[in-house]
Amino acid sequence: MKNLFFIAFIFSGLIISCSKKEPADFYPADTAKASYDTTAVDSFSNGATSIDIVRQIRMSSQQYQDSLKEAIKKQEQEKKLKEELEKENKKKAEEEKKKDEGDKKQNSKEPSAVSETKTE
Repeated sequence: MKNLFFIAFIFSGLIISCSKKEPADFYPADTAKASYDTTAVDSFSNGATSIDIVRQIRMSSQQYQDSLKEAIKKQEQEKKLKEELEKENKKKAEEEKKKDEGDKKQNSKEPSAVSETKTE
């Protein structure tokens, strides 16, 4: 009888310990996930960039920025030149209008003078 209780106790212990357990969910759906758009890259792994390449990229980007600045300066200079040309053209047009008005006044005075001389 003692052996029977001892065997039942051992058998129940084995059944309980060997029963299938649900594994713990290490990544539950409710947890917040990090929204990284990049992954860490080891310096010796595929896709890693060497120091020289990074330096070239930085230099080229600086050169690109410099070229953009130069292009902007050229555009500003062109705008200034266009504005100056427009101002000069306006001045010339105004001078021509004044000359035309002066000529018209002189022409309008001359026919009246000519008409007076004809009537006399």
